[in-house]
Amino acid sequence: MEIIPAIDLRNQQSVRLYQGDFEQTTVISQDPLAQAKQIEAAGLKRLHLVDLDGAKSGRPVNRDLIKQICAETGLKVEVGGGIRTLAQINGYLTSGVSRVILGSAALTDPKLVQEAVKQFGNDQIVVGIDGKDGKVAISGWLEESDVAMSTLMTSMIAVGVVNFVVTDITKDGTLSGPNVKLLGELQRGFPTTQVIASGGVTTVADLKRLADDGIQSAIVGRAMATGDLPLKTLAEVSADAS
Repeated sequence: MEIIPAIDLRNQQSVRLYQGDFEQTTVISQDPLAQAKQIEAAGLKRLHLVDLDGAKSGRPVNRDLIKQICAETGLKVEVGGGIRTLAQINGYLTSGVSRVILGSAALTDPKLVQEAVKQFGNDQIVVGIDGKDGKVAISGWLEESDVAMSTLMTSMIAVGVVNFVVTDITKDGTLSGPNVKLLGELQRGFPTTQVIASGGVTTVADLKRLADDGIQSAIVGRAMATGDLPLKTLAEVSADAS
């Protein structure tokens, strides 16, 4: 299984939220660049960055810091949060980012996703689907919609998307285990795509359960920071799968 460590950025710091709640923020590191270098030194290859300020404001906020992380590490960096235009996507992809994650835009501006896939390719454009009780949440999880996560996946596949980061926000940051049932059902329901698991991953057993249900990639955030899943363990799991 490919393990993708996550760093969430807020006010130039690495933080974690509890169930996407901006009022329940824990500072993980005041130096996200140093944290990224530790991830690289452990032998991991990819990094998931979320611009929380950007997700809340609807525009990239931490781009300079993200650019610095790309420049000073060899990690394959994927970025989400507040990306709403082709110019913003291009700005990230030309500053060292490997792939861009479009979240709210997938629901509110599907033509943007279609044009982005056409212009940049489906290897560089990932759609993030965050939800609760099977329904999509947008705007940094501040708003809930009536659209089913599976319905949004169907429409995004139609415009060429193949990679999806799927997050159950009731699990995110809780260390309570991932929603294996939801993730597995989506992967089996859309076998030509890759569902990247996000939210709640806490133990090696969680990763095994996901792998047994067909999930090939998982994002790990809080458990990495707390030491429940230290970098050495994540690197070993990732290496075993490669």
